[in-house]
Amino acid sequence: MFLGTYEKQLDGKRRLQIPQEFRTAVSGVELGVFCLLSVTDDCLEAGGDALTELYEQRIDALPFGGEERDALEEAFYGGQRQLSYDGGGRITLPESLCEAAGLGADVVVIGKGKRFQIWDKAKFVSRNPGRRALADRVLKGVA
Repeated sequence: MFLGTYEKQLDGKRRLQIPQEFRTAVSGVELGVFCLLSVTDDCLEAGGDALTELYEQRIDALPFGGEERDALEEAFYGGQRQLSYDGGGRITLPESLCEAAGLGADVVVIGKGKRFQIWDKAKFVSRNPGRRALADRVLKGVA
């Protein structure tokens, strides 16, 4: 599982040091992660087999050839990149993904169970107010 929140920096080559705990949590990707532009948030999403299985279950539940399935297939399969770790445990994020997610040099890597997200730090901080209160309401069944 991907747990925790980490503040990191992208270097000039868009390399990102992935937390050690995240590197050992990935299964199914030989020495790396799958990464794509998030379908639901203004960030990147990454993970291994568990993330792939989540998307595949959603895709398989939709009618073959339907517009919704096609859109999700394009977003997931078409937008996905397999990124390998270098000797220092870093991945190099493609420029196109960084631009699409609006990532600057300062980023936040946040664990979300079977996946993790990579946010521009300023975007992450600006969206955070109220998130804890929303989580509390959801947990209590009030949301």
